[in-house]
Amino acid sequence: MTHTTTDRPTRRTSGAVVPVLAFAGIVVAVMQTLLVPVIKDLPQLLDTAPSDATWVLTSTLLSGAVATPIMGRLGDLYGKRRMLILSLAVMVVGALVSALASTLIPMIAGRTLQGFAMGAIPLGIGLMRDMLPREKLGSAMALMSSSIGVGGGLALPAAALVAQHADWHALFYGAAGLGALAIALTLLVVPESPARAGGTFDVLGAIGLSTGLVLFLLPITKGSDWGWTSGTTLGLFAASALVLALWGVMELRVAAPLVDLRTTARPAVLFTNLASIMVGVSFYVVSLVLPQLLQLPTATGYGLGQSMVVAGLLVAPLGLTMMVTAPVYARLSARYGPKVTLILGMLIIAIGYGAGLGLMSAAWQSLVIAVVLGAGIGLAYSSLPALIVGAVPASETGAANGLNTLMRSIGTSVSSAVIGMVLANTANDVGGVAVPTMHGFRVSFLIATAAVAVGLLFALLLPRQQRPSAAGPQLRASSEEDANLERAEQALRGFRGRVVDAEGAPVARAKVTLIDPRGRQAGATVSADDGSYSLAVPAQGAYVLAAKASGHGPLASAATHAGEAASVELDLALPGETVTA
Repeated sequence: MTHTTTDRPTRRTSGAVVPVLAFAGIVVAVMQTLLVPVIKDLPQLLDTAPSDATWVLTSTLLSGAVATPIMGRLGDLYGKRRMLILSLAVMVVGALVSALASTLIPMIAGRTLQGFAMGAIPLGIGLMRDMLPREKLGSAMALMSSSIGVGGGLALPAAALVAQHADWHALFYGAAGLGALAIALTLLVVPESPARAGGTFDVLGAIGLSTGLVLFLLPITKGSDWGWTSGTTLGLFAASALVLALWGVMELRVAAPLVDLRTTARPAVLFTNLASIMVGVSFYVVSLVLPQLLQLPTATGYGLGQSMVVAGLLVAPLGLTMMVTAPVYARLSARYGPKVTLILGMLIIAIGYGAGLGLMSAAWQSLVIAVVLGAGIGLAYSSLPALIVGAVPASETGAANGLNTLMRSIGTSVSSAVIGMVLANTANDVGGVAVPTMHGFRVSFLIATAAVAVGLLFALLLPRQQRPSAAGPQLRASSEEDANLERAEQALRGFRGRVVDAEGAPVARAKVTLIDPRGRQAGATVSADDGSYSLAVPAQGAYVLAAKASGHGPLASAATHAGEAASVELDLALPGETVTA
């Protein structure tokens, strides 16, 4: 695979970049949450059967799962900012289609288009890695990763208020307006990333992954309607396993795959993705349980009798705490690293759900649960992109974070199906209406605790954090002094020198790539204004330094590292050859 990338920012960026990208993530979360207050009324609003109305939610889930890894890879190839704007634009179109719809089919079409916005999260994280200095990257990625919870928490009471006092179509007009604002701010503030992956888009890989995901997620979301042991459900699961297995074999043979399965199989990436599924499961449980508990009438003996708006306000601190946790994560990660913060976050989630088993008798207790779980989920979500980015090359950031976001989505989908089944099977029938029971709520919290325990095991299996390597820099939110010291240490134990032209003048912004003995990229950077560059090496041995700059021919120069600083001048006036890594 050919990689063209930069490890560090190549241009000065505005301080508004991070807030704008985080706002785009919040807008995506709002799109997902805005229908929650009217879910139970959808059959009547769309004049359709309850089983058919669920497709309004299922369609968004399926399109988001398909779009997330695909948009991440397209961002790596053709520009993350460009794909971010495209994702938001498709969401705006979908919101307008839904705003004008009063029947099922147009509504499903609009919601399907809205699901494409899910790609904004990994694209935003990729843009941050490409543009921000390391000392600012940890907290920025934490905020971006947490935006999905922040937006969901803030949108719930707002959507409930709109649903109670206005026509429900206003929800979609509001989402379209927020999406248009996010696009405008992105165009004004966010520059395009200079980092690009080589190769072409893997069309067959995209088709195979999309097919496998749909076959897998469809029975998860509809299994309760079809029956978990029905031929349709079991057949789709079997077909999904077959398609994904064949897709995996094909991806291993493609020169430029949609998902680099060899990279994904690295322990640092594999266990992070598995932990992400468990965090997604635990996150969605509280979103399903607390609003129902709060809104059940007190006549049930355990319901808290709150209105839809009040219930939303009591759950909103879940998202607000996640947002506040981002700078806390930065300090903890700077000292202990993202693996430790992930473990700490999961422990706090477990404490929150454990305590929640006995804190369900008053509205203020729900507020306490939301705050504690928000802190834990915020730490866990903030750690995930740092672990992924620290384990993959810069040219694969979008695709790798897209896959990680997909893992979280799979977790929430599994959680929705399992908790929905538990609440349905433990419900009491009151006048033909299924009323959730306290037993069902407590079983749901126990399931969340078990999921966190499994996720904690995966987190403990993550490899020890090491110094920067070929897989990418170990990202920790450190102070500027620590970052400068780390860069100096890298330079002392790697290659350094200058890129010059025929007259010996320095060449700025030349791309310098380090190729290991197996022909794989081991590092990359861009020369400074004085032509200087520095590259860390993962181990002693023979390497090739490839340099390329606008207006100059490519150069490939052999170099050997013996454990000490090695100086190599790259003269672009000399004959060279293109090196593929």
